[in-house]
Amino acid sequence: MIRIGHWNHMQFRNLSALLMGALLLGSLPLDARASGSLELGTKAGISADLDAAESAEVIEEAMNEVVLEAFHLDGYSNLGIVTVSEGKVNIRDAASMEGSIVGKIGKNAGCDILGEEGEWLHIKSGKVEGYIKSEYVLTGMSALDQASALLKPVADVNTNGLKVRTEPNTECEVLDIVGSGQRFDVLEELDEWVKISLDGEEGYLFKEYVEVGAKLDEALTITEVRYGEGVSDVRMALCDFAKQYVGRPYVWGGTSLTKGADCSGFVLSVFRNYGISLSHSSRVQANSGSPVSLSELKPGDLVFYGNGSGINHVAIYIGGGQVVHASSPQVGITISSMYYRTPVRARRIIQD
Repeated sequence: MIRIGHWNHMQFRNLSALLMGALLLGSLPLDARASGSLELGTKAGISADLDAAESAEVIEEAMNEVVLEAFHLDGYSNLGIVTVSEGKVNIRDAASMEGSIVGKIGKNAGCDILGEEGEWLHIKSGKVEGYIKSEYVLTGMSALDQASALLKPVADVNTNGLKVRTEPNTECEVLDIVGSGQRFDVLEELDEWVKISLDGEEGYLFKEYVEVGAKLDEALTITEVRYGEGVSDVRMALCDFAKQYVGRPYVWGGTSLTKGADCSGFVLSVFRNYGISLSHSSRVQANSGSPVSLSELKPGDLVFYGNGSGINHVAIYIGGGQVVHASSPQVGITISSMYYRTPVRARRIIQD
């Protein structure tokens, strides 16, 4: 439970007003419930229950549960909000400046406070667990107040094969098809549909197949710090694995990383090493995974090239504006600028 300390009724009313304000703005689901004495079934429920509460302890427990439930803050039981003035503060593997840096976390990011050791807090945020100086973290009511102003509405897809529509109806064009576990920023919540941002384009998902909630920014792992947010260890491992075959021959129809492969065969074999099956065809690979804009590429994404007759080449993006690919019989497997030709499409295969 978030340790709020001793709150008076005026402080509780201030936070309840924030919660009801969020309800009015549509960022909280109206059917959120707390298992304690508070119920968020109606916008007046919080205030009514506050008047009926018999002790500060009961109110504290109930308010904590309301905040966590209503905001869908999964993974938090003792919320903290980072207050570093600029940049990012280090998360270390021990409660000491001598501890190794395991991640970094920026201003207004959320963390779960697991414990306290002197001037250090033991926290978990996203994939990172470690220690941070307590001076950089808001806790208690201050953290809850700050969280209410920071939450970002998101939609989590809970089924496979969900169609993203161009309009909020089933008669319009299908923009794309997405799968379970994918998350999108919410632009607007309608009665039966939710308007989302899909790689910069506006689309609509049927609300029955998504869970609408909110999120706080989280810590970055060292890999993400080095190579960009959302870049996982498996992405960098895959890219490093692919780069070790630079200089090997190009063989039409081949899939051997050592004896030779063509462009799609090279991609197929690299991804197969990480348990991912792809077709031996750049045209088919160009429809695998999910679409991604060239401006949002991460290492491990696929970049496609083509001509008037369609897709005819594929490469693996390795970061820094470069790709690794089986180029031609004359060049073999090589590293090139992503724009050595004009990219026509990019796809995200690793959904992390």
